[in-house]
Amino acid sequence: MDATAETLTFTRRPDSWLTRLFDYKPFLIAACLAPTVVLLGLFLTYPLGLGIWLAFTDSTIGQPGSFIGFENFVTLAGDPVFWMSVTNTIFYTATTTVAKLVLGLWLALLLNNNFPFKSFIRAIVLLPFIVPTVLSAIAWWWIYSPQFSVVSYVLIRLHLIDSNINFLGTPWAARWSLVVANIWRGIPFIAITLLAGLQTISPSLYEAALLDGASGWQRFRRITLPMLTPILSVVMTLTILFTFTDFQLVYAITRGGPFNTTHLMATLAFQRAIPGTQLGEGAAIAVAMIPFLAAATLASYFGLGRRKWQQGGTDE
Repeated sequence: MDATAETLTFTRRPDSWLTRLFDYKPFLIAACLAPTVVLLGLFLTYPLGLGIWLAFTDSTIGQPGSFIGFENFVTLAGDPVFWMSVTNTIFYTATTTVAKLVLGLWLALLLNNNFPFKSFIRAIVLLPFIVPTVLSAIAWWWIYSPQFSVVSYVLIRLHLIDSNINFLGTPWAARWSLVVANIWRGIPFIAITLLAGLQTISPSLYEAALLDGASGWQRFRRITLPMLTPILSVVMTLTILFTFTDFQLVYAITRGGPFNTTHLMATLAFQRAIPGTQLGEGAAIAVAMIPFLAAATLASYFGLGRRKWQQGGTDE
């Protein structure tokens, strides 16, 4: 007896309105972005908008103030302390960024080699970056102390100097002291980030270069540097933004002294707005930082779009 195959037919139930709604791509995109948009609106857009509004008012702590137009900016244009803070910020950002990129790349190249206790040493390198900023700033303040400086103590013991060095007593000595502290704190972030980029470069490229007789410098210039360029661009932008807006390290070590000569724009904005109670003037200083930050961001954006430049070539 032949078996008769029965054909079973299934009737597909129509999708519910909720299923159709989540299958609609624009709604799905909006639903995924909504939490981020709400959080940014609450914690970024609103404070930024309020800060910009305060920059055009004469508000003080406890008083809402009134709209005064560009009067705060006109006052700042004739304020020598403000212009000193702008110069300090540019100097501080430029010197530390260059030093951190060079030293961070050098450290990343060293950590990319095979050596004993490699994982442990890589973890130790991160310590300056993961230690709370204020705690590390207090440590540097102690190192720079005119009475208790360990640097002065060692140099006196070695008979290289006769008395303690007052690292924070003069303007340029204090500025360079802040630069050193910032470099020490920022190198680990750059080194570990670039090390991650180095790990993605195929060893076969270096093997082929060795077979062609390329030297170490040629391998670095023709392989390592072009392959790291996209990561270097991002790291450089983040470093500039973080350094330009640095507040905790500088304020904890010098508080802008001596005689306001180490103020950055961020620390001066805080000093004028909170201890000085002039919210409008402090907000104006903070708003004056926006063009510099926007320029750094745009430079990174257009730089990352230059694909041939990222691969070591030239743009047409």
